[in-house]
Amino acid sequence: MKLLLISDLHGKLENLQKLESQFKEADAVLFAGDFTEFNKYETAEPCLKKMREMTQNLFAVIGNCDDPGLLYDLEEQDMSVEKSLLYFEGLALAGSGGGSKFTGTTPNEREEEDLMSDFDLIKNSGMEEEGQWSNLIMISHNPPKGLVCDQCAPNVHVGSQALTDFVKEKKPLALLCGHIHEGVGVDKIGGTVVVNPGPLCEGKYAWMEIQKEGESWKVKETLLKSL
Repeated sequence: MKLLLISDLHGKLENLQKLESQFKEADAVLFAGDFTEFNKYETAEPCLKKMREMTQNLFAVIGNCDDPGLLYDLEEQDMSVEKSLLYFEGLALAGSGGGSKFTGTTPNEREEEDLMSDFDLIKNSGMEEEGQWSNLIMISHNPPKGLVCDQCAPNVHVGSQALTDFVKEKKPLALLCGHIHEGVGVDKIGGTVVVNPGPLCEGKYAWMEIQKEGESWKVKETLLKSL
């Protein structure tokens, strides 16, 4: 299965349109939030509409630059995985939207406990045995802490420690994040592959190929790309 991984579009519709052939090639598209150009909330809706035109298999959360009300639009169009646990072709998908509190200048900054509450359906599922979440892909606009994916400068990590701890405990297959434009990269928490594809507004995206082996899913390959 081929997954197209994108994040941080920030209203740059022309870059989304350049990915049309990739959208068609992907079995599913995962988007880690920030449809909106900074302080221009009207830029979100055209991007949302275009994504829906390009694929029916889109799974998304909203970002810190997105108005929280945008979540209702995603839910109406069956695109949201925020506060949810959805299933697609044998995969489980769960998401958390918004960013941790920082400058206070963006509309969707949240306390860490609120960000983590979006994953309560996983926490309360009762599936605690080793390997139970080998089919789970988490989508979080806010990155986990301590990886290349949350570095805003060399050795400066600004991600969520609670999210890192949660991934260590649940051992999902993969986690897609965004938010930190400088944190482009592929890293791991234990066996979980963590990807920050970089901001699509700067032409950055990623591919992930996964396959089922026996009763478990495996990540075969992850590639960072640019337009």
